[in-house]
Amino acid sequence: MRFLLTISLLCWLATAQAESIRVLVQSSPLAGSQYYALEEFWSAIKVGDGLELIREPDNKYDRHAIRVEWHGHKLGYVPRAQNRAVAAAMDAGDRLTARVSSLSDNKNPWQRVAFEVFMEL
Repeated sequence: MRFLLTISLLCWLATAQAESIRVLVQSSPLAGSQYYALEEFWSAIKVGDGLELIREPDNKYDRHAIRVEWHGHKLGYVPRAQNRAVAAAMDAGDRLTARVSSLSDNKNPWQRVAFEVFMEL
């Protein structure tokens, strides 16, 4: 509820003061990247690259699942422990964008890619 009140206030501010505001919703590591296309495209992905968030409400493992894609290639997921608010916002029709915020050659897949999710107001 607090999240929705904050967003409502920010929406009001956006219409009152500017054409568009981008609000950081969360910063997360990319989950499951070791199972998808990250290695194939590692050398091409850059910090700042846009990512597409795709809701998977029928995902058999997690009803709040959100797939993360780069140029149409599945890289992984928003971590399960952090996906409820983003899933609720997407289900409500809120406009969200995402971008790569950091890259690391770390062998731990949870530390290779971090991304940020923004709400566009």
